[in-house]
Amino acid sequence: MQGGTGAAPPGEADRRVAGRPMGLAWGGNCSRLPAAMSETDPQSASETPPETPAEAPRLADGSAPMTPDEVLAYLARLGIAAETVSHPPVFTVEEAKALRGQLSGGHTKNLFLRNKKGRMWLVTCLEDRQIDLKALAERLGGGRFSFGSAERLMAHLGVTPGAVTALAVINDSAGAVEAVLDEGLLAYDRVNVHPLSNDRTTALATADLLKFYDATDHPPLILDLGGL
Repeated sequence: MQGGTGAAPPGEADRRVAGRPMGLAWGGNCSRLPAAMSETDPQSASETPPETPAEAPRLADGSAPMTPDEVLAYLARLGIAAETVSHPPVFTVEEAKALRGQLSGGHTKNLFLRNKKGRMWLVTCLEDRQIDLKALAERLGGGRFSFGSAERLMAHLGVTPGAVTALAVINDSAGAVEAVLDEGLLAYDRVNVHPLSNDRTTALATADLLKFYDATDHPPLILDLGGL
């Protein structure tokens, strides 16, 4: 199970990232209503306008993001064997550790980052990595990093905070987000990631994760993040 950290309001200054890883009724004062208005009057103060259905989340290009089932089907089409388990939603690395049980392989956390110019990165690393954002920004030539907002996260990666995952690059058809992968994960035969939802965890071979990155045109920059 992976921890779903990564999205926070822009400008957050914390430079050390621990495992983590958000009807209007008519009337009001009835004494002011006209005397002719009765309880059966269609304009009665008790009448409530119908609620407008909430719009489904959309990507920046206006399309709908992939669903967990769709990304799992995509893995299958690539010939990638994946094992998925369901669990209560998790939002932090600590919650993931408490609920995942005995899932073997490397466990991940993800950081969705941006700089002042609007460049974006999705960093996938070992769950216990302590990442200094200033040092990471220097390594990547990104200037000053902050966490991407929930709105930006949905617009470009199609997921919500808590569900940030390496697999989310499948929603970035524009190639606006740069993938970064912790070299430490390559020491494991398989890794655990969310399939675009934080109530499931999918295990796949580490080599197959690299295959997925290539298939989605997001070859990752592989860095040793142990010293940051």
